[in-house]
Amino acid sequence: MSFRYGHVAQRVFNTPLLYDPRKAEAFLQGMGSRIAGDTVVIANPAGATDHVAFGNGRPLAGKVGNRLERAYQRANMLPFDMIDNVAIIPIEGSLVHKGGWIGSASGETSYQGLQAQISAARKYAGVKGVVFEVDSFGGEVNGGFETAAAIQALSREKPTLSILTDFAYSAGYLQASQARGIVMPEFGGAGSIGVIIMHADYSQALDQDGIKVTIIRSGKKKADGNPYEPLSADVAGRWQAQADQMRDKFAETVAKGRKNRITKAKALATEADVYDAKQALAMGLVDAIGDPIEAFDAFVKEVNRS
Repeated sequence: MSFRYGHVAQRVFNTPLLYDPRKAEAFLQGMGSRIAGDTVVIANPAGATDHVAFGNGRPLAGKVGNRLERAYQRANMLPFDMIDNVAIIPIEGSLVHKGGWIGSASGETSYQGLQAQISAARKYAGVKGVVFEVDSFGGEVNGGFETAAAIQALSREKPTLSILTDFAYSAGYLQASQARGIVMPEFGGAGSIGVIIMHADYSQALDQDGIKVTIIRSGKKKADGNPYEPLSADVAGRWQAQADQMRDKFAETVAKGRKNRITKAKALATEADVYDAKQALAMGLVDAIGDPIEAFDAFVKEVNRS
């Protein structure tokens, strides 16, 4: 493994992700060889999808104490665009836990930045409504449920609408589902209510290259899930239980945000499948199919009329 990509590997392998699996495969095909130092073979491919959002500046800030929001307050700036009393908060690209920037950068949106925007939108009296512009295949678990809870709290206080400009899969749909309503385009996609964990096993490749890795443990479980040994049944079982627990919470959160439109049981019954617009509407995953620009204009008019 290249040390240059070590930090990337830590965020991709052996950790639960709220990603549509096609995005995960696209990442491995594009970056896997750079991380591993050799070709990465995907054992259970399902058709990779590449998806990159836009990029903006990234002012640095920590998470605890919400330094990011306070930095904008000191500058007397709002951390989002405003049109006729409606705040616009983008949820685009890969969703990551920590990232001291507002908006998207290098194809990533941070939960940290989203939480700062949501908090400011709740506090600022000039915001009469909030639109979440969603185009994401998902991302990390950590930070995802906290951000969804923040959107849910905002939705109890002010009108909110998630407008899918393309796709809302996995963690992207988790966030979208917490708005009061969801509109998606005719050829968009929604769903993937599930969790994925990837493990890379390099043991055979190392044997073929004549490389032997010795792992010295102090504590039997210290090196569980390492990439230099096959994944044991015990670790696989524990990871499966963890993924199932997270998926259960995912479905429960969706049901809360989509109250009276889709139940937890129906969300679980999707088995993390993805749906086109007509299917998503019929299942209660979204409320309407329409042009994003028209949906936004209608929301602005309704917010200001009320």
